[in-house]
Amino acid sequence: MATKTVHVSDVPNLDHVTKNAASLAVYATRIPTGLDVSKYCEDSRKFVVIGHRGHGMNMLQSADRRMKAFKENSILSFNNAAKHSLDYIEFDVQVTKDDVAIIFHDNFILHQEHGAITETRVTDLTLNEFFTYGPQREAGKDGKTLVRKVNGNVVGWHVEADDHSCTLQEAFEKVNPKLGFNIELKFDDDMVYEENHLVNVLQVILKVYFLTNGGNQLYDDVRRNSLKEAKKVVVEGGLDGIVSEVKGVFRNPSAVREIKEANLSLLTYGKLNNFPETVRVQHLMGIDGVIVDLVEEIARAVDETNTRKGVGDVKGESGYGIDLSFLLNLISQVIQH
Repeated sequence: MATKTVHVSDVPNLDHVTKNAASLAVYATRIPTGLDVSKYCEDSRKFVVIGHRGHGMNMLQSADRRMKAFKENSILSFNNAAKHSLDYIEFDVQVTKDDVAIIFHDNFILHQEHGAITETRVTDLTLNEFFTYGPQREAGKDGKTLVRKVNGNVVGWHVEADDHSCTLQEAFEKVNPKLGFNIELKFDDDMVYEENHLVNVLQVILKVYFLTNGGNQLYDDVRRNSLKEAKKVVVEGGLDGIVSEVKGVFRNPSAVREIKEANLSLLTYGKLNNFPETVRVQHLMGIDGVIVDLVEEIARAVDETNTRKGVGDVKGESGYGIDLSFLLNLISQVIQH
């Protein structure tokens, strides 16, 4: 299969991200004409469902087997996500010491040997060194045993269907072509990056989204502390939209209208996106899409919503559906408590 080339049309002004670098997310597609996700949502009015790290992130401490079904950020996870009615998969890209784009979420990779835990920054590894962790490509060869820190505790990285690590190029070559890619470029919040480094990393992108926690967690970098600040950065930088933690949207639903009036796209992520009810509410609010872990369940729920007639036809004074106003108030109270 031939590798499709991703071109950068316009790299935005990076003055806004060169100090305490915020996370960036980008959209890339593999169809020749490209796909503008904001135009896609506007023209077809399609609510976008995005698989988080493929078929869902690994919550190793969870008793829910669905959260440990497939190794996150792997080709196996991506292609199993493709079996459901998804539009995109989300995954995390870092650049190795020898300038290869690899797919891995955490800033540090941990392995256990003879009871001792070794912690190494991912970007300090070469590609070959990175590939020595976890399942190996060569049959009969054992890799370094992967572990992960969860709430300060070290736990084994055990999943029902494991897979070896992969590069971004392999994702373009091996993942079901029906899926678009939502690529989050990982940067350490505690490090300062020079502009030339960021430009180098951004060579593979088509669009840039500003990722914010929507005020759910306070950062020294004020641009990440509210949807208002995120919108300001996006508009000033000529970016295309915002990816917010979903609680930030529910705490400030009026921000959705302001963001849409600015002709920006808005996506959300977070644990609440694993509940069909909160996803349906966001659909009615006009949010463009959600990043989810429970891929099968949420994709099915959105499909069911899309087949219903008259959804969102009844308007209240706020311009939202009457039931939506009630649900927003209920969700807001739950979040506050």
